[in-house]
Amino acid sequence: MNNSRVLLILIIVVLIFSALVFRLVNLQVVRSDELSYFAKRQQTNTQTVKADRGFIYDRNDVLLVYNRNDYSFYVDLRMLPALEKDKLAKMFSKVIGKSKLHYSKLLKASGKTICLEKKVPFEKSLDLFEYKNPAFFYVEEPISVFHYGSLASHILGYVDNDYKGVNGISKSFDDVLRGKDGFRMVERNAMGDIISISEKQTRASIPGDDIYLTIDKRYQTIVEEELKQSLKANSGESATCIIMNPNTGEILSMANISDYDPNQFWKYGDFERKNRAITDSYEPGSTFKAITFAALLEDKACDESERINVENGVYKFRNNYIRDSHKFESLTVREILEESSNIGTAKLIQRMSDEKFYQYVRSFGFGTFTSISLPGEVTGKLVDLDKWNNQTKTYMSFGYSISVTPLQITNAFCAIVNGGILYQPQIVKRQVDKNGITVREYSPELVRRVISERTSERMRSLLLGAVQKGTGQQAKIDSLAIGGKTGTSKIIVNGKYSDSQYYSSFIGFYPANNPTIVCYVLINKPTGHYYGGLVSAPVFKNILTRIYELEKGKYNHPKPSTDIKIADNKNQGSEYEFVSHESKLDDELNESQNVFASDNAKNLMPDLRGKTIKEALLILNDLGVKWNISGSGVVAEQSIPPGQMINKRKTCILTCLQLSTSSARIY
Repeated sequence: MNNSRVLLILIIVVLIFSALVFRLVNLQVVRSDELSYFAKRQQTNTQTVKADRGFIYDRNDVLLVYNRNDYSFYVDLRMLPALEKDKLAKMFSKVIGKSKLHYSKLLKASGKTICLEKKVPFEKSLDLFEYKNPAFFYVEEPISVFHYGSLASHILGYVDNDYKGVNGISKSFDDVLRGKDGFRMVERNAMGDIISISEKQTRASIPGDDIYLTIDKRYQTIVEEELKQSLKANSGESATCIIMNPNTGEILSMANISDYDPNQFWKYGDFERKNRAITDSYEPGSTFKAITFAALLEDKACDESERINVENGVYKFRNNYIRDSHKFESLTVREILEESSNIGTAKLIQRMSDEKFYQYVRSFGFGTFTSISLPGEVTGKLVDLDKWNNQTKTYMSFGYSISVTPLQITNAFCAIVNGGILYQPQIVKRQVDKNGITVREYSPELVRRVISERTSERMRSLLLGAVQKGTGQQAKIDSLAIGGKTGTSKIIVNGKYSDSQYYSSFIGFYPANNPTIVCYVLINKPTGHYYGGLVSAPVFKNILTRIYELEKGKYNHPKPSTDIKIADNKNQGSEYEFVSHESKLDDELNESQNVFASDNAKNLMPDLRGKTIKEALLILNDLGVKWNISGSGVVAEQSIPPGQMINKRKTCILTCLQLSTSSARIY
């Protein structure tokens, strides 16, 4: 009996031992390779190492956009015990601030893996890292931070949840900013914690390059504050402002109100997120008269002192009536622009053929892209010449029958006042890698000469009068010489011009004798007053006053008199003659020519002292020499001496000073 029990126990032990041996052989020998593969796959995996996006700075090296690493937290519901769900919900509620019920509902959801919270800042994540459970894990999530919230949001764009740039510089320079992702092979323990990283199977990420913009954060702040204040005062629907340097094409500020916060882009609609300065077009109204008068003067079709009958404010033209807001019996050409007479402008433009006027309008850049480095730009609408009727030219002359973007009208106006040269608008100054090495420097790009420097001088004088004596008087600043033009146009509603909805605009420049700032203001659908001179001109005045105070006299120029006449082209012996600091530019200047650099002097540094910034940059760009500018006005010193052999690796630093001109008759 006892022997039978012993035998039974022995048999059981042998069977169990045999089963263990069989199992071990099966695991260690038969399925060894298969199980090793699954073990490695569970314990090791390849992680993507996200590259840091490049930073974005303003022209003064003020940081606008940077990066930080946040964390997203996940739970595998199949591995999480029921008792742990309540504990986890309490912890997240305490750290994040949402209700415990919110997380409890998430933890009761069906599915394998759920996300409890996305993109938690590192400071809060520290408390969550302390919780340990095989079902609980987190993923590093780099994000871009827009340091000043909505400031310059339409220029900067935003970065979506996939770390991809959308809109603005974030999109157009996405390839440059995002860098190249790396990877690493990591080994984890049973709790999911990393215990080792394979150096042989690691490739470091390459950070994106930094972008330095042409905008000035200080100017941008002023512009946005003044636009918001204006919309509040006028109950307008939206507002746009652009500030440019007319001598380089650099954009110093570009703003649209209403705007949005790129850090929370999902809370806003398409209207708030799009850059309406380049995506929306409109009929500009009387600001376009600056284009018309520049064409007329360039074509020698009129003279400033010539007097025109303006019909007491009502003029029948080919079965349609053209009206002026103010009634005059007759006005000089100068007064027509100052008082913004539609009738006078309509009569003057009849002296120019359709073909010639179309060529001037196209030459100023209308009906095509400005090619600014921002996405979403539209061309506006310039009717093809073969589709013009017998009224198109007339109505276009005072800003109807043509659709333009705010950037187009600003850029064209820059060409009118800068000496006649159209530049490509520039929003980026340079691209710099993480080692501080400049990858690319962006220089001003000439498009074409549109009008002569002489015509530009005459236009500056006319536009100065429009502010001093005419419709733009609300833009006038005591002791400062301001030139500009007002504009008011009706909005088309359901195919017809509205009698109650308007675009109100003003575009101006300063200083009048050597412009360094052009500022355009557009208010959409103001209530109450709607004339550009009453709505937009005061906004321009407020913006320029604050910029002038900010710069502490940087633009300190004497105020010229509007009573001094321009020398008549037809009478060179006129008593008053304009004396310019600037050397005359060749009227035939085009995209491929630069008149300053001769073929024999291509390898020698010319003497730039005494030249304006515009002249100096034309020379240096033609020679392929990199440059930097310190100050404003005319060149006083240059870091590469005249006559020295040019080394294109070196940067020529131009030190500029504002010089007062004695015995000069300006306007």
